[in-house]
Amino acid sequence: MRLALGFGLAGNELMWWVFRYSHEGLHIWNLPLQLCDLTVWAAVLACLQPVAWIVEFAYLAGMAGAGMALLTPDLWSPWPSYPAIYFFVAHGGIVVAAAVLVFGGAAHPGIRPPWLAFGLLVAYAAAIGGFDAITGTNYMYLCRKPRNASLLDAFGPWPIYLAGGVASALALFWLLWLPMRATARRLPGGGG
Repeated sequence: MRLALGFGLAGNELMWWVFRYSHEGLHIWNLPLQLCDLTVWAAVLACLQPVAWIVEFAYLAGMAGAGMALLTPDLWSPWPSYPAIYFFVAHGGIVVAAAVLVFGGAAHPGIRPPWLAFGLLVAYAAAIGGFDAITGTNYMYLCRKPRNASLLDAFGPWPIYLAGGVASALALFWLLWLPMRATARRLPGGGG
């Protein structure tokens, strides 16, 4: 199951890139730099090579980021177009892969607090924020909120909503860590 999810997610992502770049061309504004682009590949890597810290990052960032994307989708194409279907398959695939890895016993996550995963997320956001500032792009919604309603709307205008986003990400990571920690302790060889 773990390998099927990993290869399925990778295949879906590669098909999307072929579709998107053959229709739009490759531009500074459509590079795969969103958080869910990172987490889909973290989920693929965690499925193919379930190292504890990669599983932890895929689970925490994937459940928090892709889960929020599924709850408040920012679709750029109407349903049931291929881009809209891709959106739900990719984000849903991240959530399913993370759940299978952690709760299905397909991998052994660690039980340490989510500081490493959160630190990786903040470092990635800082790098993307620098890229956004230099290029005028808006990856990870660091410069502007999504067009559609999202949790960021509750945190005020830019740049104040960034602090709210960081705080909610940390809170989500901690809440998601609690069942992961309990699951890791119950699995044979867990807790690593």
